[in-house]
Amino acid sequence: MNGPVMSARRPRRSVVLATLGLLALGSVVLGLSARGSGENGPPVEVTIPPGASFNSVVDTLLKRGILSGGRSFRLVARLTGADRQIRSGRYELVPGSPRSEILEALTSGRVMTFGMTIPEGFTIADMVSRVAETVDLPTETVRARLADPAAHEGWAVPGPGLEGYLFPDTYLFARGVSLDVVIDAMVKRYRSVWTDPRNTRLEELDMSENELMTLASIIQAEAAQVADMPTISAVYHNRLRLGYRLEADPTVLYALGGHRERLLYAAMDSVADHPYNTYTQRGLPPGPIAAPGEAAIQAALYPADVSFLYFVARPGGSHIFTNSLAEHNQAREVARRERDAAANP
Repeated sequence: MNGPVMSARRPRRSVVLATLGLLALGSVVLGLSARGSGENGPPVEVTIPPGASFNSVVDTLLKRGILSGGRSFRLVARLTGADRQIRSGRYELVPGSPRSEILEALTSGRVMTFGMTIPEGFTIADMVSRVAETVDLPTETVRARLADPAAHEGWAVPGPGLEGYLFPDTYLFARGVSLDVVIDAMVKRYRSVWTDPRNTRLEELDMSENELMTLASIIQAEAAQVADMPTISAVYHNRLRLGYRLEADPTVLYALGGHRERLLYAAMDSVADHPYNTYTQRGLPPGPIAAPGEAAIQAALYPADVSFLYFVARPGGSHIFTNSLAEHNQAREVARRERDAAANP
């Protein structure tokens, strides 16, 4: 007779537990859909440091006006397990957003990102300020790290430093990213350029990777138009094959440590013995003089099939290519007259 009584109590207990479960589920659903603050407002930047406790995260959200009350937010987060999944970083959160959106942002790591653009042909000196802004470090700290001759060892680039191997592109980084992460991304992007066909072509040219990148950086610095790159490449390949000095102005400018409108002989003399002065030194410089883009690398690998040995830049950005020194001197005179005409219309 006791059996039927016990079996009658079990359903009632199950009903009670199920009801409590539904109430808990309902509170979670209502909590998630409820808004974090009574008033909407403009986006607010919030930083969650690494290792921050969940309570400190809630306190930060309260102080920044993202939440108007923390008790229900804490309850919902703990019932859903979100309190153990918060990720550090810098977030942009909107006051008044549903708690579900706030929790989703914080647990998915949907941190603020911004672009860092490094144009083709930038030197390390050119890119320091942009990298420093990205990593939120003093420019001198970034400059010292990027220009450190030993820095390349950590990333196994083939040159004497990182110059030329921080690939020009637009990158997306989380705010507050470390300098190592930025360098790593740029070097990895550089490595992605070296496809199997390009590696095969490099072997055919009997050049080292550093030699090829050095040549590509000179082509990048010389060419105002991509269409001229293969022909400029051919000029330098021809001169190297014949044992001529490259006599590339950008290498001397690099040796001088900066950009100049005109390269004067007096300035050239001041760096006569510099290894990057291709007017006085034979062969290629020790390493790249800037960060070449993919088009310049391709041109260095595949020069045009021409016999030119000289070129001179015209005011519009194109070049006059010639085979002999006499022709080159004539081309220089043509370019000079064009510059004079452009300056005095």
